[in-house]
Amino acid sequence: MTVELAEGYMPSPDEEFMNENQLTYFRKKLVDWKEDILDLSKGTIHSMQEDNVHHPDLNDRASSETDRALELRTRDRQRKLISKIESAIRRLDAGDYGYCEDTGNPISLKRLDARPIATLSLEAQEKHEQREKVYRDA
Repeated sequence: MTVELAEGYMPSPDEEFMNENQLTYFRKKLVDWKEDILDLSKGTIHSMQEDNVHHPDLNDRASSETDRALELRTRDRQRKLISKIESAIRRLDAGDYGYCEDTGNPISLKRLDARPIATLSLEAQEKHEQREKVYRDA
């Protein structure tokens, strides 16, 4: 069953947490984000296939190779992001979306709106980052 959202709908803390409207809102946000990334990737692949030109000038060739390497690193990061988006969609399907995996408490709607793939509440994320910093500095 798909819920039709009112135009301009934004999740509100006044509503029941992760009600049908919120679930639909975040699913759409995640699916749209994934589609945007895939569209960009298709454009990159097409561009890289067309830009397979041999540059006689060494500086032009080096610049082209640097651009290509940067683009490939960006696409790799986006590939990992797609995996996180798909994981968030699976959590939506399972009914776990929006809840902190450390505490089980709801993640704030503001945080989810800004970072729909978030798996930790802001407080849990800060503790996690602090632990990483301690281990990194040790």
